[in-house]
Amino acid sequence: MIRVFQAADLPEAHLVAGLLGRAGVEARVLNEHAAGGLGDIPFGEAYPEVWIVNDRDFDHANEVLDEFEFGDEPGTMLCPACGEENPDNFDVCWKCSSRLDG
Repeated sequence: MIRVFQAADLPEAHLVAGLLGRAGVEARVLNEHAAGGLGDIPFGEAYPEVWIVNDRDFDHANEVLDEFEFGDEPGTMLCPACGEENPDNFDVCWKCSSRLDG
């Protein structure tokens, strides 16, 4: 097993493990409960970690992680009714509730 990611928190670790799993890379989250030992162990050792099971998946796992960490930011679109900027994955304007046709 190889550690490929140290997460800021447990939800991020499980998100990354899920992304790797969907990409065909078997991954495990370790240190899930280590935060309870803070004070007795160094804080850097208490962060959740994502490890891959098969060493041969290392390069593919790093590609998935690069996309997760450095992937494209979501785009934006303007509401045709009020002109407010909305993320391009919204169907309805967050400000005026008008339908976005993007």
